[in-house]
Amino acid sequence: MATALLTAELRDVIDGLERNVNQVVLGKPDVVRLCVVALLAGEHVLLEDVPGVGKTLLGKALARSVDGQFCRIQFTPDLLPSDIVGSNLFQAKTGEFVFRQGPIFANVVLADEINRTPPRTQSALLEAMSDRQVSVDGNTYRLPRPFLVIATQNPYEYEGTYALPESQMDRFLLRTRIGYPGREDERRVLESHRQGEPVDRLTSVLDGAQVLAVEAVVRQVTVDRSIDSYILDIVESTRLSADLQVGVSTRGTLGLYRACQALALVEGRDYVVPDDVKRLAVPVLAHRVIAKGGLYGTQRDVVEGIVERLVATVPVPQ
Repeated sequence: MATALLTAELRDVIDGLERNVNQVVLGKPDVVRLCVVALLAGEHVLLEDVPGVGKTLLGKALARSVDGQFCRIQFTPDLLPSDIVGSNLFQAKTGEFVFRQGPIFANVVLADEINRTPPRTQSALLEAMSDRQVSVDGNTYRLPRPFLVIATQNPYEYEGTYALPESQMDRFLLRTRIGYPGREDERRVLESHRQGEPVDRLTSVLDGAQVLAVEAVVRQVTVDRSIDSYILDIVESTRLSADLQVGVSTRGTLGLYRACQALALVEGRDYVVPDDVKRLAVPVLAHRVIAKGGLYGTQRDVVEGIVERLVATVPVPQ
């Protein structure tokens, strides 16, 4: 039911965004919804799966749906921090240094194969993702708003890759995988590519100002005190679990709270329900914990299973 908070115009914008992305990312509505949640929450998303299942396609589709500046950065072993954030160049005519912006100065940044570049270069994204700014030679430069990083990586390929540091993993609102399409969906993929790449024909359905407006509405979505307690109970269970070496951070708690607000809005409600928390707990929290005897960011199925079991043990508010 539409309310003063969830107007018909806002509902149309959100529905149009999902429909636009689902035109090219076929048979994956749940994955698309998670990425829309991250966008409307004003946070970043990590797409993790094997090559060729549509990680880059999903990133491009989401970026093209927003009428803002889009940039794709191919992460390689020889990529330098200055290749991302920019650098100061000396101008012979004026005798002064002038800052040249790097590709990070865009509204939507697709960081393709982020784990193929060394940690020193990966760290160049930390300040940008957390504070929406970069620092070069003692000067700070604000990034455009909205600002969204969509990173992709292959978790099963280890040669020539570098694990993302803990601090950077914690900056992603959620991590999700795409998975192989069903047989009929894959047939539709074959048919849709007869006339070229479908994503190239996508047009934007909202602009940067509208994205920021929706972000502001997300923060007004009602979260009952019992839902607050439910989120805190789940987070506390990860910190007390005998199966986990490191539990969820406070940033993770806030991320789950904000993601639930965004999901409620996407599903046509101006209030959060317990099912929102249960649905988002694994994609929002699992990449922030470390299993006993494991390395951060590894054993994905293991940590997701642990988080899922912990959620099942926490009483659901009535």
